[in-house]
Amino acid sequence: MSQVKPRAIANEDDLIQILERSPILTSQKAGWNNIFLGHFRTPAYEAPEVSSLFWHSLLIFPKTEAPIQAQRTLDGKIRHEQVVEGDIVITPAQVSHRSCWNAEHDFIVIAIAPDIFARAVDESAEPSNVELLPQFATSDGLVLQIGLALKRVLENNPKGSRLYAETMANALAVHLLQNYSAQQPILREYSAGLSKYQLRQVIDYINDHLDRELGLAELAAILQMSPHYFTRLFKQSTGLTPHQYVIRRRVERAKELLLKKELTIAEVAYSVGFANQSHLNRHLKHLLGVTPRQIQQR
Repeated sequence: MSQVKPRAIANEDDLIQILERSPILTSQKAGWNNIFLGHFRTPAYEAPEVSSLFWHSLLIFPKTEAPIQAQRTLDGKIRHEQVVEGDIVITPAQVSHRSCWNAEHDFIVIAIAPDIFARAVDESAEPSNVELLPQFATSDGLVLQIGLALKRVLENNPKGSRLYAETMANALAVHLLQNYSAQQPILREYSAGLSKYQLRQVIDYINDHLDRELGLAELAAILQMSPHYFTRLFKQSTGLTPHQYVIRRRVERAKELLLKKELTIAEVAYSVGFANQSHLNRHLKHLLGVTPRQIQQR
C-alpha cells in the first residue's frame, strides 16, 4: 500500500480539482446547505488517493455506453470491477479512495456532510455514532433516480432548488442508513400527522418567508424534529411535501399580486420567491392552467 498520504478533500473546490476536466454542472452557486452535486465527464484516467473529514461521498454512474473496467481501492481494500449504468460507489468520510478506469464516461458525485447525514432520522444523533460502510460498485436504482432528480433540478432551477435538494438528500440519507450502515435506524411509524398547533407554526413561518429560499432542516427545526419525520408528518397533514406546499403557496400569492396589477410579472416572481419570471410562468401553468399575463388580463 502506498505510503503517500491521501489527498485531503476539505471543500467543493478540492473535489472539483481532482479531475483534469472541469465539471459539466455543479451545485456550488445553488445555495444548497451541506450538500454538493457535481456532474463530470472524464476520459480514461488514474485519480489520486483522496479522503475527506467533511463529506460522505457517492459516485453515481448514470449512463455508460459499455461496461467500464476499473480498479478501485477503498479503505485499503483493492478490487477490479466492471462498472455499468446504475452502479454507485460509497466512500464514507475519513475513508480513503483511489481509482483508475479504462474509458471515458459520465458520473455524478453527491457529497453530504456527516452531521446532516446522521441527523436525517434522529435530530439528536451524533455523527461519530453513525457508521456508513464503504461500498464498491453496486447497482442501486433509488440512488440513481435521486441523483438524476437532483441533477435535473440543478439544470432547470439552480437558484430555487434548496428545499427540493434538501428533501431529496434527506431521502437519500435515510436510504443509505437503512441499507449501507453498520446499524440500521429504527424508523418510528406515525399516522396522525402534525397537531393543529404545529401545522399552524410551520405554515405561518412559510407564509412569512415566501420571498426567500427555505430549507428542509430550517422548517423541521421549528418543531424540533428530524427532517425525515417532519416531512412524513407534514405530508400526512397537508397531502403535500414541504417543497410542493411552498410552491403552491407561492403560486397562490403570485395570483393575488397579479390580480392587483401593481407589479410587473418579473417583480411578482421575485417577491414570492421564484428565481425568475419563467419559473413563475411554469408553475402557474402547471397548477392553475394559465399564464401570469392571462391572470393580469382578467
